[in-house]
Amino acid sequence: MRLRLFSLLSAAALFMLGAVPASATSEGHDYLALGDSVPFGFSPPLNPNDAHNFVGYPEIVAQGLDVKDVNAACPGEATGGFLLLTGTDNVCRPYRASFPLHVEYQVSQMDFTLRYLTGHRDTRLITLTLGANDVFHLQNVCDAAHPGDPTAFAACVNQALPAVLATMRANLNTILSQIRATGYDGLIVAVTYYALSYSDPASVAGSLALNAQMSAAAAVNGALVASGFTAWQAAAFANGAGGDSCKAGLLIVKSTLPLKCDVHPTPLGRDLLANAVLNSVASSCPAHDARACLHLNNS
Repeated sequence: MRLRLFSLLSAAALFMLGAVPASATSEGHDYLALGDSVPFGFSPPLNPNDAHNFVGYPEIVAQGLDVKDVNAACPGEATGGFLLLTGTDNVCRPYRASFPLHVEYQVSQMDFTLRYLTGHRDTRLITLTLGANDVFHLQNVCDAAHPGDPTAFAACVNQALPAVLATMRANLNTILSQIRATGYDGLIVAVTYYALSYSDPASVAGSLALNAQMSAAAAVNGALVASGFTAWQAAAFANGAGGDSCKAGLLIVKSTLPLKCDVHPTPLGRDLLANAVLNSVASSCPAHDARACLHLNNS
């Protein structure tokens, strides 16, 4: 029921500012990745006690651009929690308390970002995937308020959803505007979410509603948009998958009989998101060369 009502990408998996991996303390870091479990690279079967087990699309983008990346994403991060440690959270804060991130920090992801950009003026690219957990937090609240009552649950979600989407858009705009306020004038790419099923109108409508908030915030802050929705669409219909991202091998399999998938990308799905970012970067200059464009836009 929940997926049919709003089949979104779940970012729900389940600072010391200087206390970062050795690679993140060296000079020459060009790329800062922000957001939730999708850029983090979360995969349920893997051991969360070692963050190196998780490889998200930012690491693939960094390889493609031949740059270094600092991945500050947190599984379960919502837009309110990104801004403030007291803001709306799905599971980012408990995840951080139990397991390591790619980068260690004790402040909000927003504060980490602002401090990082102030100290790393060589940053050339920022990507952001964020917002799904706002809706999943709403679903959790409605589920707790109406356990075992799908009709009341649906009414609860539908009544509150417009306000949640409006808050999400406002928070995303605040995040991007605060990044720009540091003086950072390089590339920002907002990476939107894919659909779990491209043949399910509810799944498509939910993903597009979510993505519209990111696109709107990007438009007023000089950010590019890499469409995760479009990146997966053709693959979801290939080889007889019929638009089902699970059958297409884009989502992590939980069981085979019957076939059920988690909501996080497989390496194939991850790489399609990375290609969408690279194509967005390439489109930002006449040469249509992603590596050249990155340097041109930050020279």
